Formats: sequence, C-alpha cells, structure tokens
Amino acid sequence: MAESKTKCIGILTSGGDCPGLNAAIRGVCKAAIGSYGIKVVGFLDGFRGLVENRTVALDDRTVSGILTQGGTILGTARDKPHKMLMGGKKMDMTQAAVDNIAKHNIDCLVCLGGGGTQKNAYHLHTEGGLDVLTLPKTIDNDVAGTDITFGFDTAMQIATDAIDRLHTTATSHHRIIVCEIMGHNSGWLALGAGIAGGADVILIPEIPYDLKSVAAHLDKRRLSGKRFSIIAVAEGAISRQEAKALASGKKDKKDEKSEVVVEQDANGQPYHLVQEPKASQIARQLQQLTGTEARVTSLGHVQRGGSPSPRDRLVSSLLGTAAAHALAKGDYNNMIAIRGNGTELVPLKEVAGKKKTVPEDHSWITSAQLLGTCMGI
Repeated sequence: MAESKTKCIGILTSGGDCPGLNAAIRGVCKAAIGSYGIKVVGFLDGFRGLVENRTVALDDRTVSGILTQGGTILGTARDKPHKMLMGGKKMDMTQAAVDNIAKHNIDCLVCLGGGGTQKNAYHLHTEGGLDVLTLPKTIDNDVAGTDITFGFDTAMQIATDAIDRLHTTATSHHRIIVCEIMGHNSGWLALGAGIAGGADVILIPEIPYDLKSVAAHLDKRRLSGKRFSIIAVAEGAISRQEAKALASGKKDKKDEKSEVVVEQDANGQPYHLVQEPKASQIARQLQQLTGTEARVTSLGHVQRGGSPSPRDRLVSSLLGTAAAHALAKGDYNNMIAIRGNGTELVPLKEVAGKKKTVPEDHSWITSAQLLGTCMGI
C-alpha cells in the first residue's frame, strides 16, 4: 500500500443530483481506501449534514455495486454553510462545519458538486481554514476550468433520445414541437442535444433570440415541403428584448425566463399566478406568428435521473481516482478537472464564482449553423 500524507477524509455531495455521483464516490473511496489506506467519512445531505454532523462510515463494501446507480447514496441539498436556514433564520454555520471536521480528525473535505459547491468549498477554505478538494459535477457542463463535468453526457443522451422520439409525432401531425431542456445560464446541453437530435432551431442563453427570425425560418421550412419543426430551447434562453432590458437594469434576472399569466375566477377576479415556462411562451408566440399548431415538451428532472452513461462512469472514475492520488500527495484546495483524455489539478480560487458558458464562436455553434439550424438570429 502506497504511503499517504492524508489519513482521513470527509466526502459529501451537494447541489442537484445527477448521474455519475455514485460512480465518483466509489472512485474516491475505493482508491483512497484500497490503495492509500485513507479513512473515509461520508456526510449526509451535503453541507447541511456537515453542519449537523450526520455521518456514515464508508468502506469498500459500502460503495460496492453503486457504479451504475443514479442519484447519490449520501443524499444532497443546496444549503450554503455560511447562509444556512436554521430555526427559520439564515445563519453563518461555517464554524460548526469546521468544528465537525475537527471532531472526526479529517485532513481534507472532498466536495462533489457544480458551481455553487465550488464556491461553498472555497468559502470553507478561505473563511474556515479547511483543506478541501472538489470534483466538477453538473448536467449543465458549466463549471469553469474543466473540459467536461460528469452528468453532462447522460443528460445529453436523454435529451437527444427525447428529440428523436418527438420527430415522429411532430411529422405525423404537421406540428411545431418545442422541447425545453435544462440550462439556466449556459446552453451546452440544449446545443449538444439539439445538434445530435437534428433540431431545426436551437435557442440558448448565450445568444438572445428574435422570434420573428425563428418564425421566418419555420415558414421557409413549411414552404419547402417540410412537415414539421423541432425546437430545442434551454430553459434560460432569453429574447433580444429581454436581453436589452437586463442590460439596462429594467428587468430582474429572476423574472427573465417567463411571463406571469393571471387566471380569473367566474367573477373576473385573479385567483392564481402561473409562471409560464419559457418553452410554453415560445410555442404560444410562434403559433400566433406562423399559424402552425405548436406543442411543448419539458424534460425537467428526467434529464437528471437514471443510470449514468458509460462515458459518465468513466469520467467519474477518472476524477475519483485522481482525487485519491492528490489526497495521498497532500495536494489540497484544488478542483480535479478533466483535460483531454486525462485529469489536472486546477486551483480552486480559479474556479469558484465562475461559469463556463458557450462562446459565440464555438465549433458546436458553427457546426449547427452549417447544418442549416436556426440559432434565433
């Protein structure tokens, strides 16, 4: 067994669940325990479990058989250690987290998560003095500093399969079908699945769209004899008008993705506020502009569920074993990133608070346009 500078680690999963979390937990634990003799303490339900000191001992037997399982055996939550809701009030629980790490004689805390998790881990390092190590997880693929995040490939496979299936029903009924795909701030998932699924229009947050341009594209398809149109739209896509309003500070970022529809009772009084999803808004407006019947499919959390793809299992395993190797060497306060066919350590300070969005000159966008796909411009 190789000598290790790290004797005990804590590990937690934070933020939204996604395929590959269990594979990554397994990769860290099997390599840390089996190759370096490192003790592993699991914290349940993310940073909340860390603050509340809810733990489970992890060993080779515990992580056996979880490679193909979706979700996370540790549970997850979106709590921030420095802004945690306790007794109805938001409190800074950083010191409680630090104290619990000390109680278990943990040398380094391993955090698996997306952009928010990177920030929270960095906070525990800078404000709490803890040594941390992170792995990049999210179906959105928007964590800075890494070529890819685990969870992305599976989600793109699910979204692509959905678009494939929508083609047959769209052509049978001569319809426009708008498929809403996850991605609040970045369009990697909608763009990748849109290209792979042969979507006719792809709308992503990075490129504000003009619905008149989209409608003209759909009309051109109809006049050329095409029986249907598929639109892949990221849930965070915004129109040019919304982008201008945001730029001028006239519109709240939280309200940019939907309109509020007020429903009325028999007396004409409002009784319920419905946030109209972006895909529904686009479908309604395109139906008015083109005169073609439109339908909406929102994939939602289906994209996060189920067994990870072979590629995500591979990526998670590479990241997990690389993390164990870094722990053995005492290389803390980094994120393990995928670079090319291997992994690299990236200082956490270069990752925290940053997002990887789709550049307008990215090869995927160029490819989509050369294929005749409308990007809403």
